[in-house]
Amino acid sequence: MTEVQTLVKDLANKHGRKRESLIPILQGIIQKDRFISEHAMIEIARELDISSAEVFGTATFYSFLDTDTRGKYVIRVCKTITCSMKGKNQILLSLEDGLKVKVGDTTPDKKFTLLETNCLGWCHKAPAMLINDDVYTELTPESVRQIIEEYKKRDIRVE
Repeated sequence: MTEVQTLVKDLANKHGRKRESLIPILQGIIQKDRFISEHAMIEIARELDISSAEVFGTATFYSFLDTDTRGKYVIRVCKTITCSMKGKNQILLSLEDGLKVKVGDTTPDKKFTLLETNCLGWCHKAPAMLINDDVYTELTPESVRQIIEEYKKRDIRVE
């Protein structure tokens, strides 16, 4: 049994094997692997006895269920009208400049992926972004540069 098969089976044992178990199982895959592979989708379909097209459709519908490999730190910038009015475009430019990637790309060292996403629920403190599960609000180009530098420092090993 492959690692993916074991993970899917364990998640199905935990969440059940009904259609309503699909999203919790997909979320479990994301927690472990940070993205949902085609192989994982096929195994989920087999385990829940539903079509792989249904699994794929669900996995690709939700923006937080990634079906492509991502960097260690996934940066999701809110793209709502509120964030746009409060300077989201300057935030994106600052991120693209600091990371040397465009929206949708991952840095060559696989540390950062830059994405736009729908509402994060922080409109009252726009512009907002998530880095993995950490929320950052009331962003400025300067604060974004500082945040990214802190994340870059997290991975520097002291020899």
